[in-house]
Amino acid sequence: MIWFLILILATGVERILEMVISRRNAAWGFARGGVEYGRGHYPFMVVLHTGFLLATLAEVFFGDRPFIPWLGWPMLVVALACQALRYWCIVTLGRQWNTRVIVVPGLGRVVSGPYRLLSHPNYVVVIAEGIALPLVHTAWITAIAFTALNAVLLFGFRIPVEERAIATLESSS
Repeated sequence: MIWFLILILATGVERILEMVISRRNAAWGFARGGVEYGRGHYPFMVVLHTGFLLATLAEVFFGDRPFIPWLGWPMLVVALACQALRYWCIVTLGRQWNTRVIVVPGLGRVVSGPYRLLSHPNYVVVIAEGIALPLVHTAWITAIAFTALNAVLLFGFRIPVEERAIATLESSS
């Protein structure tokens, strides 16, 4: 279980790094007239994603979830692959990448890198990781709960907000 603890802590550190990048990019965007969309759902995203890591640990440690090699190793590979795709998204978007929805006037929709294949590749990462990371150590309750709550947040709020924000870029060009 110590290796799983290290994995979740490393994921938490990685999320903190993402927040640093996001804040830097937000400041850059706002300095260039950027407009934020969907502020209302953002706190729920923060709580859900923070709770996800805490719930994963709690379920493994308090639920005495075992590491099952035939499940855990493939899920670890998926979780690690998610990091590669996540950073491909971040690098591709550059200064436009953010955990918030900020539209900077004059910048168009990014259609390179993974965005030439999918409109929202980062959410593929979030969905896959939300299933895979807890299942590394059979935290199946967290995997199901996060997936359900995340689906409501993504498809009910976040993606529609992003699509509306992107439409403002496309209508102004």
